[in-house]
Amino acid sequence: MSSTTIQNKSNLVKNFAPSWFASVMGTGIFAMTSLFYSQYLPFLKNIAFFLFYFNVLLFFVLLIPWILRWVFYTEEALADLEHPVVSNFYATIAIAMLVLSADFIFIGKNLVAGKIFWFAGTILTIFFGVISPFIMFKGRHVTLDHINPAWFIPPVGLIVIPISGSFIINQYSGFIREFVIFLNYFGWGAGFFIYIFLCAICMYRFILHQPLPNILAATIWINLGPIGAGTVALINLINQTAFITVKEPFLVFGLIFWGFGIWWVLIAILMTLHYLKTVKLPYALSWWAFTFPLGAYVAASHSLATTFHLTIIDYIGFVLYLLLVFFWSITLIKTSAAVYYRKLF
Repeated sequence: MSSTTIQNKSNLVKNFAPSWFASVMGTGIFAMTSLFYSQYLPFLKNIAFFLFYFNVLLFFVLLIPWILRWVFYTEEALADLEHPVVSNFYATIAIAMLVLSADFIFIGKNLVAGKIFWFAGTILTIFFGVISPFIMFKGRHVTLDHINPAWFIPPVGLIVIPISGSFIINQYSGFIREFVIFLNYFGWGAGFFIYIFLCAICMYRFILHQPLPNILAATIWINLGPIGAGTVALINLINQTAFITVKEPFLVFGLIFWGFGIWWVLIAILMTLHYLKTVKLPYALSWWAFTFPLGAYVAASHSLATTFHLTIIDYIGFVLYLLLVFFWSITLIKTSAAVYYRKLF
């Protein structure tokens, strides 16, 4: 093996960005929503299975440089963990596990693998959901320029916990069952309120501070993550929790929460067009922010349409699903090209 090849592999590991696992998140939710809408277009079921298997492979391929970076380039990995923007992307590996958990349960029909990924993802999600804010709380290195929707990623992870976790509750009894219930409600409650607080901070930045740099423009779509995932998680959790006998108020709140997402979809589209027209949108790994948040919102639309028998919401969800197909495809192509030409390492 030549010294150039060794150096290239070394650079790949050293410069491996924590945000890579956003691709697993985006692909996983694309697979899930494809399965949902296969009831209208049957061929989408085959696409869902292909995306599912592809995503499992993608996760384990990305896991190798992620682990090697912590082993051989610990200083660089810790520096990213301290960074007020990059640190939030560390949670993507945990959320990727939770998304794979849902994929294994709902697409692969493999409850054992689903539970393994859920427990591992939940532990990591809680870890990053605490450590990332703690680092910012104790430091003096955070400025208004650092505020961006990527800060939503750790709370999004917490909110995602019940999406598949709610279906694991009744797989256990006794103390373990109670512990799983605790993890689900803790995740949704903590994630939801942290998102509300951070949303206010981001609104302040959007209105009273300079616009996001174009490399972070795609993160505007991240706001749909907690809205979409939060709605799906709430519906699943309420439906799977036996001790909640009056479910309607919680489900209606999910519908209201979804309504806020419609406003944000319009804002995200307008802001994206604004960036395209004024400052351009150069490719970056942050483009994967176009995929998971939108996919989560599409999933929420389908779940609400099924719950309330509102066909119009499913139509809206399907239109946004087509937008998701476009975003995922163009992002995958751009990412593949950047990897081929070694622009990401």
